[in-house]
Amino acid sequence: MTSWLTRFRSSWLLPAVLSTTAGAVDVIGFLALGGLFTAHITGNVVIVAAHYVTGGFSQIGPLLAVPVFMAVLGLVTLASDAIVRTGMSPLRPLLLLQTALLIGFLGLGVGFGRFPDANSSMAVLAGMLGVAAMATQNVLVKLALKGVPSTAVMTTNITQLTVDLATLARSRRNPHELAQAGRRARMTLPCIIGFVVGCAAGAALEVKFSLWALVLPVALAVIAIPLGETQE
Repeated sequence: MTSWLTRFRSSWLLPAVLSTTAGAVDVIGFLALGGLFTAHITGNVVIVAAHYVTGGFSQIGPLLAVPVFMAVLGLVTLASDAIVRTGMSPLRPLLLLQTALLIGFLGLGVGFGRFPDANSSMAVLAGMLGVAAMATQNVLVKLALKGVPSTAVMTTNITQLTVDLATLARSRRNPHELAQAGRRARMTLPCIIGFVVGCAAGAALEVKFSLWALVLPVALAVIAIPLGETQE
């Protein structure tokens, strides 16, 4: 297994798998849990603002997602710092944590079936496990995968890719700047493609299988664990 991973090791592969995971989890949560964004936290900020200004939105999940996301970010960052102080890389433990949270999301989803009421306690709890998983992924990319583009925020990635492609098109730039733009583009493009593929696959699976569709991101999270070993 290790030799196989070594032969096929690529700096973009793990970020692409994580991006596909985020796309799938985000669209499945959105479709199954009353418009909850688990990875695209900006969407939940919009919902919170609209709720407090108009009072027209009552879904609990999107309202809780922002504080839960922030709380998990803080706790996982502290845990990551503690792991680093022991001399270990935090990447594998955080990948394992993300996988466990996604398994919990899947377990509640299939255990309680389709949620007709997105405000039910089990629906909200399931959604928050998804939010926690995506918060963990955001932290591990930020802290343990230095120089890797976001695997969940495609607005930033599309902006960066467009800037880099424009830079490459203007080939009169200095060679170092062109090399940096090329490297970023090679890293960013697979993340964008992965996220789009994850959204499409997740949506198709959710329509057909409801929250059983979460088997896809769980499988991808499991695949990411050995890929993370090649990054350390």
